[in-house]
Amino acid sequence: MSVAPVAAPSRAETPIVVEATKEPRRFTLGSLPLNLALILLTIIWVVPTLGLLVSSFRPGFLISRTGWWTALAPPFQFTLQNYSDVLQTNNLFTSFINSLTIAIPATVMPIAIASFAAYAFAWMRFPLRNWLFLLLVGLLAVPLQMTLIPVLSLFKSLGLSGNFFGVWIAHTAYGLPFAIYLLRNFFGALPGDLFESAQIDGAGPVTMFFRLVLPLSVPALASLAIFQFLWTWNDLLVALVYLGSAPQFAPMTVTIANLVNSLGSGYELLTAAAFISMALPLVVFLALQRYFVRGMTAGAVKG
Repeated sequence: MSVAPVAAPSRAETPIVVEATKEPRRFTLGSLPLNLALILLTIIWVVPTLGLLVSSFRPGFLISRTGWWTALAPPFQFTLQNYSDVLQTNNLFTSFINSLTIAIPATVMPIAIASFAAYAFAWMRFPLRNWLFLLLVGLLAVPLQMTLIPVLSLFKSLGLSGNFFGVWIAHTAYGLPFAIYLLRNFFGALPGDLFESAQIDGAGPVTMFFRLVLPLSVPALASLAIFQFLWTWNDLLVALVYLGSAPQFAPMTVTIANLVNSLGSGYELLTAAAFISMALPLVVFLALQRYFVRGMTAGAVKG
């Protein structure tokens, strides 16, 4: 029995596929309040930063007489002397290195520990798993100030106060509850089929963690790194309690606080020091901001 060949469709009969193109989003009156609110919030956040930047380049006698916005009109009177004075006379460069010495390990340590713990809470079975996670979430409501005196007493007995290792442990402990909560929600939202396929192929928990979980969790890890780095970099209370105000260990926040107390009239030095302190966090946030929204939304929706 032979089968007759099927004739190829003629050119006229060939179906034409038309790709749908997305129309550009048009402005509507319903979105006007939202746009105005966003513009207003942007102005509220940008104007103080702009004022701080402009004031940091102005001489002290002009700051005490006129507002910062007057510097934007000619004749322009800007100077770099404020930055030169604050870097040379107030140990700000040493404090900058101290802040990096505190913030980098205090960011890496809690993220590393929280990643293992969040993976266990999300995909491993062990007794009292849910109760332990609820206890961990409850620690988010404990005020940090309640722990300062007992932890400081413990650190003094162990010889951990007044050095970087002690403040690393403190920042790691304070950052772990939120880090585990965020990462556990993100890890739990990963497709379970990936883990089942990996188990069929003979992969163990450690292999799945490093080969599957970590590569897929870059947005959550980056958003958590932003939070932890900004918190440790801008921290004054924890550093002042566990490190003290010794110049060889003092971070930028402690040095700037001492600058305010001793040179309250030198406002131009304060603005220069403050802008130096906020420059690096801005760079970190702008470098990782494309992961920020994805990581936070994924970690906040899935329970």
